[in-house]
Amino acid sequence: MVARHVRFKINGRERDVVIDTRLLLVDAIRETFGLTGTQWCGLAGCSGACTVLVNDWPVFSCLMLAVSADRASIRTVEGFRCDDGDLHPLPRAFIEHCPSQCGHCTPGMLMSAMALLESNPRPTREDVRRGLAGNICRCTGYSNVIDAVMMAAQHMHAAREVNAR
Repeated sequence: MVARHVRFKINGRERDVVIDTRLLLVDAIRETFGLTGTQWCGLAGCSGACTVLVNDWPVFSCLMLAVSADRASIRTVEGFRCDDGDLHPLPRAFIEHCPSQCGHCTPGMLMSAMALLESNPRPTREDVRRGLAGNICRCTGYSNVIDAVMMAAQHMHAAREVNAR
């Protein structure tokens, strides 16, 4: 085993750790840091359930070595809180629209949707479809997922307008 010291900022919290250089980011997130919301499918890159944001870009954490994220800012599904502590509008919209049955895909869908909404705050339904294209769900028909993302976009836009006043 070859170990290396790495530093991450996970959900806004600085973390220093010595890890095996062969450790996948998904395993570091789940096993080293105990953030088990990020899902592991078992087949590398097959579902998008392991999606996290690394420096605001969605990545399949099962395809990335943890040492590759040294000094990066990482956001996981556990980081969906507003500054005031309330649940962010995106997971709240998912709850309201009940877009999943088993929930295995939900963390990856949320992270991909967040990346989309941060880069495109007023997406069309087609934009949402493209933004979630790397996330596979075997339970839903995706329409409720798209509805949830569109609803979150509206809430986030309205909040930005209120804050701008």
